[in-house]
Amino acid sequence: MKGRILVIEDNEQNLYLVKFILENNGYEVCEARDGREGIEMAEKIKPDLILLDIQLPVMDGYAVARTLRTKPDLAKVPIVAVTSYAMAGDREKAIAAGCNGYIEKPINPDIFMQQVEQQLCLRADGGEGK
Repeated sequence: MKGRILVIEDNEQNLYLVKFILENNGYEVCEARDGREGIEMAEKIKPDLILLDIQLPVMDGYAVARTLRTKPDLAKVPIVAVTSYAMAGDREKAIAAGCNGYIEKPINPDIFMQQVEQQLCLRADGGEGK
């Protein structure tokens, strides 16, 4: 396995697509369906990368990112917002909440893997990814 990626996504079709692409590229994928479950799963598995939907039940993605950034074990784990929020200022809002990157839905599978691997490389290099 190339690494462990936590996908926090409540939409079945989006989750299936992302999981399919990542697993076909050699990644172990763990999943959570809402914000609180995502935080609990991240604490448990200590992933190499977190792909975070913004529109989530229980806790939205912004709150999840802010919470994860307060946890010493997870503070350096790259978080990439994967969202249909594509209005002016949405990327900045995600970055301000603690995300390192931003991918718009619907995802393009080729660009998606480039963006995922870029974040993992930045982490391996000790970069911030911002």
